[in-house]
Amino acid sequence: MNVKLENQSPVKIKNLENKVQKVLDTVPAEHLRGFTKIVFVDMVTEPRISAAQRSALPGLYHPRMGGQMAWAEVATSVLLPKKRFPQSVLNRMALKSNLAQVILSLVAQHYYLTLSKGRKKGQLELACRQYVEKHFEKWREKEGGFRVRLLKPFKPYLDKFARKMAKKYRQELDRNK
Repeated sequence: MNVKLENQSPVKIKNLENKVQKVLDTVPAEHLRGFTKIVFVDMVTEPRISAAQRSALPGLYHPRMGGQMAWAEVATSVLLPKKRFPQSVLNRMALKSNLAQVILSLVAQHYYLTLSKGRKKGQLELACRQYVEKHFEKWREKEGGFRVRLLKPFKPYLDKFARKMAKKYRQELDRNK
């Protein structure tokens, strides 16, 4: 892909370019048309967003405006917060999948805001969520190790069980109302 990566963050992530490239490889090339760069910063610096939102925002998509092409910011302080020992280890273990989901959500926003036609404003969030789930599933199958291959035959049964439990949960909520 021709998406440039800029790392302006003091937090250094090992093999960052390689990880991002593997995520972008799961997305069709035509979905990235017009998406020029991903900038890794410590925290999102958009002045139009409140400070509370900026501190918790993992990524921000900047659509094409005037002569500037579309680009995105990813906040490394949100992906890898400075916490005590057990939480920092857990954050490091989940970094790869969290990074994949943030990048896929930014690509989904770009695709649905600029390239996709026929989406109403109210349908964008649901469409982006479905896009991320679909491509994250592809990425996880490619990047997953032994555990993913081991559980793949049982996935339909686990999905069916999850739907059944969600249905029971909704019925219980309705009964309690």
